[in-house]
Amino acid sequence: MTEDSSSATAAPLYTSRIIKASALIADTRLLLAEWEPARPVAENLDRLRRQNVFGKTSRSRIEDILVIFRQRYFDDPDVGAALVTLAQGDAASGWLDPLLYFFATQNDCVLRDVVVDLLYPRQQAGFSDAPVDVVERQIREWVAEGKTTSRWGDATMERVAQGMMATLRDFGVLQGKMHKRIAPVYLPAPAFALIAHWLHRREGSGDRTLRSDDWKLFFLPVAGVERLFIEAHQEHLLTYHAAGSVVRIDFPATSLTEYAHVLLARADQHPGG
Repeated sequence: MTEDSSSATAAPLYTSRIIKASALIADTRLLLAEWEPARPVAENLDRLRRQNVFGKTSRSRIEDILVIFRQRYFDDPDVGAALVTLAQGDAASGWLDPLLYFFATQNDCVLRDVVVDLLYPRQQAGFSDAPVDVVERQIREWVAEGKTTSRWGDATMERVAQGMMATLRDFGVLQGKMHKRIAPVYLPAPAFALIAHWLHRREGSGDRTLRSDDWKLFFLPVAGVERLFIEAHQEHLLTYHAAGSVVRIDFPATSLTEYAHVLLARADQHPGG
């Protein structure tokens, strides 16, 4: 009984999938634009594979992209449907990329933890640089602690570290070619609100949503998260009330997809907002 409980709550193991795909922003935008919401996920993926919408010559590369795309954004169908809604609804420039970044990290825990457990504390300590050897050293520690699905060799650890750096650069979290520095992603109120909706559904309470470690992906301390909640409240994207440790957050839609429609409608009504 105890063994089953502990295994059920054990932290997910790290994979090396980042080697096969970085941010893939352009490819992901294309897939979302070509997606047919009325068709099942498997049918859409098969159609996109057959049509080779990327125009790539390597079938294995096409397969890698589609697998990563499905894992990141359609393991939870509501996430995928919400992103399709925004992409096909002409969401304002800048909404989609932070959402793609956030949900990519939720599917790849080593990518998430490099930011949350390494880069965020580094930035809070006053460092703006992000040397690849610091990332590689952290990955080596995690491998030694048995956090990976298998024992990684030196070459794999180096490639994972390099893949992390390239992916975070493409998502705009890091800047620079040779020498990377931390550049927190700008999080517009509608993108913030959609992430808050997803986190609230997972966390189950307003206080835990406010204090979620996942806001560190955007280098936001709790005070910064609260400012964004107040901004989203003022823009009528959600309702936020806090009295001490009691935090209440309400959204005008139940599902992420419904909420994406609400956000688009709000943008149409207040194009300057």
